[in-house]
Amino acid sequence: MSNPDRPTRDVVVNRRARRNYEILDKLEAGIALSGTEVKTLRTGQVSLAEAYVKVRKDGLWLVGAHIDEYEKGSVFNHEPTRDRRLLVHAREMAKLTQKAKEKGLTLVPLRLYFRGKWAKVEIGLGRGRKLHDKREHLKKRESQRDLRRAMGRD
Repeated sequence: MSNPDRPTRDVVVNRRARRNYEILDKLEAGIALSGTEVKTLRTGQVSLAEAYVKVRKDGLWLVGAHIDEYEKGSVFNHEPTRDRRLLVHAREMAKLTQKAKEKGLTLVPLRLYFRGKWAKVEIGLGRGRKLHDKREHLKKRESQRDLRRAMGRD
């Protein structure tokens, strides 16, 4: 059982996913890693920029995530861009895959972090934003920032 009270430590946050997608739902999943991958995660040499989550018969898979090779690894080092299995309950996976089958929805990794000693991935169910939606979102965020700035100075 994962204890939500355990401290979390972000390894990498996928800022591009939040800009390109409107996130409708989130899910925490474990990730199956080899030993050298965990050591590399702890140093923070990870990229989720081109990553996405793929639904297969045998579960959810993280595709396109780049975890650098461990510099002190030997012949047991891992392949940097291999597909990695995500660990979720069958009930959660069924619910998420049903939603993902809707037109225009996709599963994207939002962040990779440690909860206690376990590596976790936050998956988001997202709908792609159009260019005008991105601009509108940026304008709204800037106006809120300006408002907070003005409130703080008065």
